[in-house]
Amino acid sequence: MPLPIYRLRRWLAVIAVLFIAVIAGTYFYARMRLRDVLKEIPNKIGIDIKQTANGFQFSKSDGKRTLFTVQAGKLKQFKADGSAELHNVSIVLYGRDSSRFDQIYGDDFSYDKKTGNVTGHGDVQIDLEANPTGKTGPDQGTPRELKNPIHLKTKDLVFNQESGDATTDARVDFSTPQATGWAIGVQYSGKTNMLTLVSQIHMTMGAGHKKEILLATHGIVTHDPHEVLLDHARLQSQSGTVEAEQATMFLGPDNEVKRVLATGNVNAVSAGEDAEPMHARADEAEMLLTGKQNLLRTATLTGNVHVERIGSQSMQGDAGRAILDFLGQNELQKVHAMDGVRLMQRNAGSGTATASPSQDLSAKSSANSSAPQDYDITAPVIDFFVAEGNRLDHAQTSGAAKITISPSSTQSPSALAAKNSKQASDQRTVITAGRFDAKFTATPDGSSRLSSIHGAPNAKIVNFSPGLPERVSTSQMLDAAFLAQGGISSIIQQGSVAYDDGQAPRKRTQAWADKALYTPEDRILVLTGSPRVSEGSMVTTARTIRINRVTNDAFADGNVKSTYSELAEQPNGALLASASPIHVTSATMTAHNSSATALYEGNARLWQDANIVVAPSIEFDRDRRFLVAQGTAAQSVSTVLVQAKLSDQGKGPADKVQPRKTLVDGERKAKTGNPEEKPGDTGPVAITSARLTYADAERKAHYEGGVIAKGTGFTISSSTMDAYLLPRSQASSHQPLTGPGQVDHMVAEDNVLVIQPTRRAEGQNLVYTASDDKFVLTGGPPSIFDAERGKITGVSLTFFRGDDRVLVEGKASTPVVTQTRVAK
Repeated sequence: MPLPIYRLRRWLAVIAVLFIAVIAGTYFYARMRLRDVLKEIPNKIGIDIKQTANGFQFSKSDGKRTLFTVQAGKLKQFKADGSAELHNVSIVLYGRDSSRFDQIYGDDFSYDKKTGNVTGHGDVQIDLEANPTGKTGPDQGTPRELKNPIHLKTKDLVFNQESGDATTDARVDFSTPQATGWAIGVQYSGKTNMLTLVSQIHMTMGAGHKKEILLATHGIVTHDPHEVLLDHARLQSQSGTVEAEQATMFLGPDNEVKRVLATGNVNAVSAGEDAEPMHARADEAEMLLTGKQNLLRTATLTGNVHVERIGSQSMQGDAGRAILDFLGQNELQKVHAMDGVRLMQRNAGSGTATASPSQDLSAKSSANSSAPQDYDITAPVIDFFVAEGNRLDHAQTSGAAKITISPSSTQSPSALAAKNSKQASDQRTVITAGRFDAKFTATPDGSSRLSSIHGAPNAKIVNFSPGLPERVSTSQMLDAAFLAQGGISSIIQQGSVAYDDGQAPRKRTQAWADKALYTPEDRILVLTGSPRVSEGSMVTTARTIRINRVTNDAFADGNVKSTYSELAEQPNGALLASASPIHVTSATMTAHNSSATALYEGNARLWQDANIVVAPSIEFDRDRRFLVAQGTAAQSVSTVLVQAKLSDQGKGPADKVQPRKTLVDGERKAKTGNPEEKPGDTGPVAITSARLTYADAERKAHYEGGVIAKGTGFTISSSTMDAYLLPRSQASSHQPLTGPGQVDHMVAEDNVLVIQPTRRAEGQNLVYTASDDKFVLTGGPPSIFDAERGKITGVSLTFFRGDDRVLVEGKASTPVVTQTRVAK
């Protein structure tokens, strides 16, 4: 960003006003000396006689060296009124130290004894020339070389010998090697040695596109103190204007300008054709100059300093004071702004709506093309370093610096509506650090824009949203990149990155990493380098973790592992009821803090103690201990439960075979012991399906889509199945609290198939109870096939896992049918 303040160096042009002061002062000094000459001449030539003298010359000295010399081609003295006329007059003034060779000349001068006025009629010419070698050279010696004398031209100049005052209402024209100008009216006070330029001061410097014009309404030159005061001074150029209510030039012994002080609403306005217009103002501006060329050394702006760039990227700067350092030919090198510095950018462009936080990060890479943001930079002190005299190169802050980012206040209503404008417009991000180092990039129009900022140490980013606690991330350092169209593109934090959302401990989200990337447009924080996120009682690690700093949703990618700890034991729960941590691993994770749910995808695996669920994706609600596992065609959902012990009620010795009995009313009953199983044994039940829904409060696992349950001595397949588990408080004494969930009963529906080592049963509905290892099959009608005894059908078939008993029920309309194989 180019600062228009550097254009204040144009105040050098006011040096030319000094030439007016010197010319007028020298001229009036000569006129006073001429008064004495006119008194002397009548005595020498006879006061009572009208007389004409040709080739007149008179000199005045201080006893050592000549002060001035008056030459006239013709002198007339008039006896009646004591007046005199001088023609073809030339006056040379050497100065008291012989350092000058100033010449005043004209055709007609007159002296009026009654009024004491000496009047120059017609044009009066004055040339001012310094003579540094005059003191060592011969008296009245002409300088070896006349270099660019300053020329002044006026007329009707009246000098009063009694008061020492001189005035003219005529126009005064002056020229120097660097400038030309004019003013209307001159007044000189002999007692105070004060010169007044009455009105319409006008000075022109340069030519063509470099031409500059200095205007003032009034000017005063004083001898002690030696200074020039201009009222309502205004410097105009093709690049802009600089003006002030008053400008004072402080002069040195050789009439060189040492210092310029502009006071009262000092304003500078750029007017470049290509660059956006800029405006700067201050209550006061002071310029220090050095060298024979009166080059700017420093310029100090004090009081309500304000700089503003108008356009699509409106930028404003405020400070209590600013010091501008110049190098070489008035080339701005550095701006030292202090006393509450504030730099603001406001953007006029409108943007597009951002992607949902739950979408993939690649979809968010387009954030740079979205609407820019407004930002403010504040610090006690900011140093701006300038390249090529007119382009900002870099800047540094001192003291507690702060950057505030907010949605662009000039976006169109439709753009804001696309982003839930009311809430979004009230959101802001504040960045702080021990110091900021900013870099600027050149723009096509020759100015510059802010491109990056480095902050260190103790870098911090704070997000403010209505109704939400402050969200804070800290690091050792940060780097912010700015969009070409304005606003911040991204912020990178490095070194001991930590994030805290400020919620109550039970809901608080915290994160740690080596590096973090934050994009203000979508407010996404991307953590890399051993990232770790804690959300309440959940801790997640992954290769990359993204956090939405508005919604607090988290997105993890690569080797994801979550651990849910600080869990209270649920005596009435089952699969996820213990106080042990719940672990989940997957390829990716999406966690929604608002609903306390997380979606794990890519070979997901959830377990607590010995209870395990494996699926392509698992959605887990930690508050309800509720999960939904979804399979694919390539991979099913898998769980492992425990079937209850074999009941020994109503059974004989395990190693004794009971005889087969055939019952009346169409019932057939048989019982045979299994020597490989003992009362009190338990075994796993592995269940696979396309989808699993489990609620621990209900202790119900609902399976659907190609369900297969494999237990000890049986396999069940069906379209759907519900497995009801025993509460932890009622689990068998043989089953530890940290063991797998224990099945109470299972209900299977649609295309039910039960396979045991010696038989096969089919039906539409099945109820299995673990307490007595009983299968009740209905619907279809159900049928059971025994390879040895044949096929049996009925309304209901009841059989057991531990023996070969079968209870068959039928009705008159659907009698029991037994198909027995006959051996040949």
